Amino acid sequence: MTIDQDAQTIWDYHHVHHELSAADGIMVLGSHDTRVAERGADVFLAGYAPWILFSGNLGALTTEIWTRPEAEIFADVAAARGVPRDRMFLEPRSTNTAENVAFSRELLAGRAIHPRKVIAVQKPYMERRTLATFRQVWPELEVLVTSPQIALADYPRDGITRDDVIHIMLGDLQRLMVYARKGWSAPQDMPAEVMAAFRRLAAAGYTRRLLPGEPV
Repeated sequence: MTIDQDAQTIWDYHHVHHELSAADGIMVLGSHDTRVAERGADVFLAGYAPWILFSGNLGALTTEIWTRPEAEIFADVAAARGVPRDRMFLEPRSTNTAENVAFSRELLAGRAIHPRKVIAVQKPYMERRTLATFRQVWPELEVLVTSPQIALADYPRDGITRDDVIHIMLGDLQRLMVYARKGWSAPQDMPAEVMAAFRRLAAAGYTRRLLPGEPV
């Protein structure tokens, strides 16, 4: 197997292939990738839900490029795409996926909003971990997960190279396993071909985003 083939196997596994349908709201989880905000805006403008929430402060990557919370940056992107500000909620405190979910739930409850079904929007290689986190942190909520509709070959952009994407994807795959063991996210079935691809890529040196001291 080539590096590109193994990377495609990991990329495909991270996608959960949900079909979108009407929901109570849309929750967009912040990151460095403003294409996530664009996808969230497009889902909102397509009429899938009456409100959209942007969640995120600054994380490991965004502290190097932004001085405002991810939620604010994403809201600006969505507004420029035509989303009305009065249909937006901003949760600017969270610094990880579990906090994205927990703090967003708290914000909505404070406004007497108790959704039963939401559409969560994330980066393509974080779809599965987003779903696993929601199932652990907010288990009674029905969640459909989507991401920018971009192929792996087209995902790299200025500041994020192909190799960066592979490093990050392996880190997220490891976190799926480690966080499930720690009770932080719901366990996921891990096909043998995915684990084999993970081990080959790790052996090839794609380890920069792996958690230190955590076997897989």
